[in-house]
This record gives sequence, structure tokens and C-alpha cells, in this order.
Amino acid sequence: MRDKSRFDELADAAERYGACSLDNYAVIRSVAENVSTGFCRFLGTGDSVCVHLVPPEGAWSPQPYRSGAFSVSGKGFLPLGVISFGLAVKVSRTGDWTRLVLSCAKKGHHVEIAIANGPVFDLDLPLDASALTVVFERLHAHLIGWFSDHADLYENGDYGGRAIGFDLVHSEEGSL
Repeated sequence: MRDKSRFDELADAAERYGACSLDNYAVIRSVAENVSTGFCRFLGTGDSVCVHLVPPEGAWSPQPYRSGAFSVSGKGFLPLGVISFGLAVKVSRTGDWTRLVLSCAKKGHHVEIAIANGPVFDLDLPLDASALTVVFERLHAHLIGWFSDHADLYENGDYGGRAIGFDLVHSEEGSL
């Protein structure tokens, strides 16, 4: 005789999945918030905010989106898998911002962060400040490389493309 009904077995499996999906979201959101605040400190703009978490797709402006910055959010069952978010980075003294799209996946006791069409980082959990410094250095180099490469292409008569996931917007608020 069965101790549990088939529905109870199904509900147990679904509840386990739900708990894992919420844990996945919490871990990835924490990583994203650490990257956002740490990268702003790394850039050294003093007290001004120079990085925001923004949606990975669609319209955006340089402001905090909280849970709206992630490809999944909400309560209850969330898809269990890779979560994307946008990182809006101030790139000029006159209020220009760009968006980098990052994808993050929890893999056991590690987290993998990938810049759209760029480098991939595998970091141990819990996050270590020195490991994040490597990420910040690569994000910085990635941004400088994009602007430099496209300026070089222009100077040689080719405008190039926008192949590495950058959007540019201008905001009067928060200018240095």
C-alpha cells in the first residue's frame, strides 16, 4: 500500500524544484548586486553612482530596476536555469551610459558569469573579492576595447557593427 498519493509525490517534486529555483535566483541576484556595486567602486567615480542593474533586453534608462533587471523574477516557481541581467555603466563625463548584458548560471558551488559575446568567468561561491577584481578588470578592458576598436574602424573608413551587445543612452542626471 502506498504511503503517499501520486499527487503528493508530484507536489513534493514540484516544491523541491521551486525551492531550487528561488535559491538560484537569490544567488544570482546577489552576484549581480556585488558586480554592480563593486564595478562602480572599481571605476573610482567617488560618491556618484556609475553602474545600475537594468533589464537585459528592451528599453532601459540608467536607474535602479531592482527585480526588473533580471530575465526572471517573481514569487513561486521561476524557471530554473541561466538568468540574464543588464549592467548599465556610465561611460562619459556628460551623462552617456552603455548596457552590457551578462548571463549568470549557478553550477554547484560555482557561478559562471558570461558577458554577451565576451569572456566567461567561473567563480567559487561564496564570492571572493580578489576573484571579483579579475571580473572588474575584464569588464573594464571589454568596454575600452569596444570603444577603441570602433573608433579605429571609423578612422580607417569602416563604421563596424554593434556586435558585442552595447546600447548607448544619454542621461542628464548623475553627470560627473
